[in-house]
Amino acid sequence: MKPYIITHMMTSVDGRIDCPMLGQLSTDEYYIALERLGKCSKLSGRVTTVLECPAVKEETAAGTTGTPVGHEAFSVCRKADEYTITVDTHGKICWKSNEADGHPVISIVTEDVSKEYLDSLTAQGISWIASGKGHIDLRRAVEILNEEFGVERLAVVGGGHICGGFAEAGLVDEVSVMVAPGIDGREGQTAMFDGIRKENCNPYKLKLESVEKWDTDIVWLRYKVKK
Repeated sequence: MKPYIITHMMTSVDGRIDCPMLGQLSTDEYYIALERLGKCSKLSGRVTTVLECPAVKEETAAGTTGTPVGHEAFSVCRKADEYTITVDTHGKICWKSNEADGHPVISIVTEDVSKEYLDSLTAQGISWIASGKGHIDLRRAVEILNEEFGVERLAVVGGGHICGGFAEAGLVDEVSVMVAPGIDGREGQTAMFDGIRKENCNPYKLKLESVEKWDTDIVWLRYKVKK
């Protein structure tokens, strides 16, 4: 069992997702649409979390110092209807609070992260999941989110490499895209789905479910992923 997983992203017409750039093209439309997706936990990668989450204190090498946990493990410090979840592969984030955006924090790391770092999260009242060696086993991690934390709906809210990782693992059920009225065009900027490592060029096929034009010229598209 796994949650129903939606990727929800704001993008320029050319598919770039740099937040400062998009801030010049939109206001709060992204968050209005996110609310309309219904009650769901929100998941983001480390870079997005550090950039946008006020509960982050700093980044360190804490998770790589000490004895690796070495096996799948998790700690449920608190259960809730919704969570703020971060994918922090190497355990670099130090937290000021065990809540973010009004919801309990869950940190997802690899089994290479140190016991000492995970113990420090538990001591702060921060739940965590350690799954996969070398890289996070996303499929197993979301199964644990469902089975142990009761997460039934999950919105992946950035960034592009996290969305790409979920797509590559075959975990995405729905794609929610808000296309802002502008072009970025700068070389090297991250796309909405990025970093997929497969060598063939077969695309991930989608079925259009709805199209909604907003007064601010943003277009909201919702797709189901064809399995």
